[in-house]
Amino acid sequence: MSGCNTEIKHKENLFHVQTQDKGRGANYIESIIYKSGRVLTSKKIFYTSFLSNKNLGEKIQQLIKEQHNTVIKEIKEGKFDHL
Repeated sequence: MSGCNTEIKHKENLFHVQTQDKGRGANYIESIIYKSGRVLTSKKIFYTSFLSNKNLGEKIQQLIKEQHNTVIKEIKEGKFDHL
């Protein structure tokens, strides 16, 4: 499994985003969003529609980066401030 980890400080709160491929048995990518050490929420994206893609590994890496960056953007926009 591969993935990304990023810490973001937003409005005096420390967020951590962990995004990873859960593997071929699960066929999805998950981002877990932490705030001050506790899990706030998670986001999943399934990649079953890409399983026949001959460049599946590259596609999964692209999806990981896109989802990870989207979650970071949402944190910066204040989407999780109320949690």
